[in-house]
Amino acid sequence: MQNLFYQHLQTQFPFLENKKLLLAVSGGIDSMVLLHLLQQLPYTIAIAHCNFQLRGIESFEDQSFVQEYALQHQIPFYCTQFDTQAFANDYKLSTQVAARELRYDWFYEQLELHQFDFVLTAHHADDNLETFLINLSRGTGLDGLSGIPAQNEAVLRPLLPFSRTAIEEYAKANNLQWREDSSNASDKYLRNQIRHHLVPMLKELNPDFLKAFGMTQEYLQQAQELVSDAASMVYQQVAREEEDTIYFDVKQLLRLPNYASYLYQWLKEYGFSAWDDIYNLVDSQSGKQVFSADYRLLKDRDFFILSPIQEPEKEVYFIEKNQDKVKIPLKLQFCKVADINKADSSAIFVDESKVAYPLVLRKWQEGDFFYPLGMNGKSKKVSKFFKDEKISLLDKENTWLLCSKEAIVWVIGMRADERFKVENTTNTILKIELI
Repeated sequence: MQNLFYQHLQTQFPFLENKKLLLAVSGGIDSMVLLHLLQQLPYTIAIAHCNFQLRGIESFEDQSFVQEYALQHQIPFYCTQFDTQAFANDYKLSTQVAARELRYDWFYEQLELHQFDFVLTAHHADDNLETFLINLSRGTGLDGLSGIPAQNEAVLRPLLPFSRTAIEEYAKANNLQWREDSSNASDKYLRNQIRHHLVPMLKELNPDFLKAFGMTQEYLQQAQELVSDAASMVYQQVAREEEDTIYFDVKQLLRLPNYASYLYQWLKEYGFSAWDDIYNLVDSQSGKQVFSADYRLLKDRDFFILSPIQEPEKEVYFIEKNQDKVKIPLKLQFCKVADINKADSSAIFVDESKVAYPLVLRKWQEGDFFYPLGMNGKSKKVSKFFKDEKISLLDKENTWLLCSKEAIVWVIGMRADERFKVENTTNTILKIELI
């Protein structure tokens, strides 16, 4: 196995030469074999151990075992302890998901803190098969069937081609010691049920099942690459990006033979789970929304608008007399001018004697109304103005008002108010410009 492992590193991970590697070592047989294999090779390595405090004294005995091995072999050792159950309860996660999040967050902290280049974990071929079967049982998409990636950003998994049997044989041949996790013997977790019952049955039906499964996953990964490439090409025709917002043209989307599959490829990284609701947006009324934890997808006339969820702005900002600039929450410039030269959506001219200081900057609210310039003194609700101007829900939420006491002076970037316009009797003209 040692020669095959070295050949695998040279073929798949040639960039590891002269890199600093952090090995995730639990003390179990898989990670101890990975550690021993890398000790035989000219790599700069250190050990990272997570104590999840889930098995009482056993967890601390695992920690001591790995720490003593590191000391004996003069390998740098980093360790942390988590209150995993409390974290899982606080964030309403399963224990396994909580442990994974805690583990990888800490690994990335160590990479940055100690300037390591990569984290190596001991996932192997049987882990890959078990993950495939778990995802299959839950009705996953192609991503879930493509297997554990050999590389995911700075996390590498160099044991993926090797079976649990090969790992056990190597450990015994080299007289390695390791810790047995007592929870692995329990059928409490789905993974253990699959490991103890389903996988042995599959291997009994076909002694080369693991090898055949590896070939199948290669084909699935190739198919996934084709899907990703196609989705990227079509994305250029359908989507438009503006800062942190993406606009999907619904008319272009509906021309695709299977628009739902493309939507899934484009949106899967944003944490959505209500896929039927997303697919049904094409027939929904404008204003319909679907949410993930951090994003929302909004149907707005002929577009789907993907944007981060933001807390509504409740701040109110005051502008004092003779203040010439505002930088937050948006950039405004104030100056007195001799005459009106140009008024448009980004600049207005008002009679300064008609405004009361301090001026107020705030978000619009239901019930707000103003007297749009050019409408002969007729009032209009701001919400009706938005509707008539076909302003999207997203733009509505990002609209600010400039007010004099309770009266709206300017729906900023859109329309000034008639009550503050410059007249023949005006002595002081104030120009307000959106930068």
